[in-house]
Amino acid sequence: MTLEDFRLPGPPGRPLTFTFNARTYIGREGDTLASALLAHGVHFVARSFKYHRPRGFLAAGREEPNALVALGSGGRVDTNTQATCIELFAGLEARSINAWPSLRFDGGALLGRLGRFMPSGFYYKTFFWPSWHFFERHIRRAAGLGVAPTQVDPDRYDRPNRHCDVLVVGSGPAGLAAALERGRAGADVLLLEQEPEPGGTLRWDERPVDGVAASEWLGRILAELATLPNVTLLTRTVVVSHLDHNLLLAVQQAGEHGESGGQQLWHIRAGHVILATGAIERPLVFPDNDRPGIMLASAVRRYALQYQVAVGSRIVVATNNDDAYRTAQVLLAAGIQVAAIVDSRAHSDSVCQGVPIHRGAVITRTRGRQRVHQVQVRTLDGAQHWRIDCDAVAMSGGWNPTVQLFCQRGGKLRYDTEAVAFVPAECPPDVDIIGAAAGQGLVASSRTMPLWEVAPQLAPSAKQWVDFHNDVTVADIALAALENFQSVEHLKRYTTLGMAPDQGKTSNLNGLALLGERTGRAPGEVGTTTFRPPFVPLRFGVVGGRDRGALYHPSRRLPTDALQTGHGAQMADYGAWLRPAFYPAAGEDMAAAIHREVTAVRRAVGILDYSPLGKIQVVGAHAMTFLNQIVATNLATLKVGSARYSLTLTEGGIISDDGIVSRLGEDLYLLGTTSGAAERMYFLLEEWHQREAPSLSVRITNVTGHWGVLMLSGPKARELLGRCSLDFDPSAAAFPHMSVRQGHIEGIPVRASRVSFTGEVSFELAVPAGYAAALWRHFFAMGKDLGLAPIGIEALDVLRIEKGFIHVGGETDGSTVPDDVGYGAMCKNKKTDFIGRRTLALPALNGAERLQLIGLKPLDGTTPLAVGAQLAPSPQRPVTRLYGHVTSSVWSPTLAAPVALGMLAGGRQRGGERLFAWSAGAFRPVEVVDPRRYDPEGALLSG
Repeated sequence: MTLEDFRLPGPPGRPLTFTFNARTYIGREGDTLASALLAHGVHFVARSFKYHRPRGFLAAGREEPNALVALGSGGRVDTNTQATCIELFAGLEARSINAWPSLRFDGGALLGRLGRFMPSGFYYKTFFWPSWHFFERHIRRAAGLGVAPTQVDPDRYDRPNRHCDVLVVGSGPAGLAAALERGRAGADVLLLEQEPEPGGTLRWDERPVDGVAASEWLGRILAELATLPNVTLLTRTVVVSHLDHNLLLAVQQAGEHGESGGQQLWHIRAGHVILATGAIERPLVFPDNDRPGIMLASAVRRYALQYQVAVGSRIVVATNNDDAYRTAQVLLAAGIQVAAIVDSRAHSDSVCQGVPIHRGAVITRTRGRQRVHQVQVRTLDGAQHWRIDCDAVAMSGGWNPTVQLFCQRGGKLRYDTEAVAFVPAECPPDVDIIGAAAGQGLVASSRTMPLWEVAPQLAPSAKQWVDFHNDVTVADIALAALENFQSVEHLKRYTTLGMAPDQGKTSNLNGLALLGERTGRAPGEVGTTTFRPPFVPLRFGVVGGRDRGALYHPSRRLPTDALQTGHGAQMADYGAWLRPAFYPAAGEDMAAAIHREVTAVRRAVGILDYSPLGKIQVVGAHAMTFLNQIVATNLATLKVGSARYSLTLTEGGIISDDGIVSRLGEDLYLLGTTSGAAERMYFLLEEWHQREAPSLSVRITNVTGHWGVLMLSGPKARELLGRCSLDFDPSAAAFPHMSVRQGHIEGIPVRASRVSFTGEVSFELAVPAGYAAALWRHFFAMGKDLGLAPIGIEALDVLRIEKGFIHVGGETDGSTVPDDVGYGAMCKNKKTDFIGRRTLALPALNGAERLQLIGLKPLDGTTPLAVGAQLAPSPQRPVTRLYGHVTSSVWSPTLAAPVALGMLAGGRQRGGERLFAWSAGAFRPVEVVDPRRYDPEGALLSG
């Protein structure tokens, strides 16, 4: 255990024991992990991503790009976390990442010696020979930073919601003043602060506010806010996203300290948002500026004032503005030696008594491996130079307003030459940005002279680092400009500038200004990259909330779910529903069970809980007119008591869904959908009504969950139904195929449909969902002697493939139009407009060589074809273009042969042609046949 040699005099906090890289240290209550390590003189804590160079702390807050660590163990591993934002607690365990076998002896450091061979964009130009796959596993192993946990996270994360009149982000002096003003006016105010205590810089910067000491002003404001019941303050809460309509997402650490877990993701809707997010100091760009011990001047000041920690015993201050002189004065007041101030400005009024000031000079070199120990300083004209021993450097390149959330909401920026920064220009009407975040005070307090790099003639061979985490240098940016990557977005992707976990908070402006210098443009002409959420890294757990395990993708259960286990059902997920896949009897495997179930439907009667089929009710005087605009089927001639097959298309003419439209009354229609499309189709109808047809008198209701549906299918289905108490006639003459009847079965209200997805006589019986289980039991009591058998989804799939029926998403994809699957006439015969109709007239959607639905018969045995197998005209010719493919393939118990469906270029005209299906490195001979292998004329359906 080491001593806190760099802890400054001050009120001692309660000691806390923690470990870093398996070594035990003592910190103080109120410390961050960063300040606690710095108190022990620990600067070297990380390795950079690309070259694995030694890295230390750069900042003291959420702009930190270097000091990423992993916390905890087991399922509570929290990786890639900024050490500057981790509140110290007793027993904290932290370790470095991206280093093997250890931080000090990292094998990846060899990459740094090969840096000349790995400039920006080298990955776009190499790895093509001898093969990408030769390098792939090594690159994948090197990718990423920390290692994700392999065990289940035991913590739970909530996602509370909040509405407010005014949301104030940031509790520095500007944010507190705004919250107090709105609170006094009676508004419901929510004030968010990312630190454990409100106050921002007032907590450690004693500059007067309104003529009084900062601490006194802060105490007075907080006391008054506490008396206002309409003002709520949340600390340890950082806004990560600012979306349209003032929806903001904020992560709150609910625990008293920084223990793992206890986080929640707030969803906040605000009438008005006030952003008081402050400003972030920029680093200077100079040779070898990435060594541990080289830090932002404001961070050095904050560590000294807030945490009573000296980052060194002999410090050099390097600056291009006035603000860094305040850091020098704070260090002197704390008894820390300031070796020199290196000011790139030749003329400045700033002074610091007793400290050598080198004006018009810059740092041209630093020395030290795991911590800086010397800097070389040279005047800009090269006439003078100095070597200065030190153990830390405090650098300041000016200040950038923290505008990420402002830009996420749609705010616009402009480049201010006096502030040397991008500042807000145009605010959305329901957003204000104030204080330093708006650029206020940056000019008066800093008087910054732009200095984006040290001239190469002063340090011709040294690298100057811009993005510390991703190892982006001035030379990388120059190379990008040389290769004509002039857009800042292209620069970002080519060099990875600003793509580190800090998202360029400290590197963006320096990088784009350097690009501007190389391309003859001012920073304002270059522009900025797009600021995207999240503002800071966040855990996957807090995003997922309680949607995990069984709640991650909750399965909807059938009305007969409790009865399925009694039949031995093997349940599986199908379109968000937990449904029976098959029902194995004793000694049966899956294939045998499916064979038995298919045979039961073909020879006797099968029963299936068909409740997941989408059921959308459309009622009103204009119901037919409205639905006719949606579906490709002509509904104008559909009579009451009849049903019709329908297709729904996208506006591009592509098949989106299919189902049955039933007319239950003069103004009452039921749109049936596939199981997985019920909600999607409901939203389509609602959107169409609100946007395109608001004048039509219709009411749309998704009744999928209201009705349970039992399907009886097979040659004995009518006989079984006839044994029940009915108030409608189930005979073929009275109840023909594609008709519907409303009545009662065993006294239960029922909507009965004569439709079939199996090719056999089928009845789909929709009853109130609560009665479905009782009706299921009744059917089994009445139909044992008829051979009634439950059938699963796998058997249903075999039945429909034998019949040649399509499955949307199986036989169709994002390019399939109705004519491709044999339904072109349906759409062409409809004269009124519907979604996708106009697109269907395009020549590209009517070519004779389009992929069309076919049947396929294997010629080499009884093994089914592989789904996805590619079709080719010859086994010697490689498959080099989209010629055709297998979409569905099964063993048919009915035909005692394998059957398959596929899509083939010009397929409808190629019956009897011999092709070859290629899969797993082998060709199999197949014959193109009619997709309707069972009862092709549909004679059985009329029975």
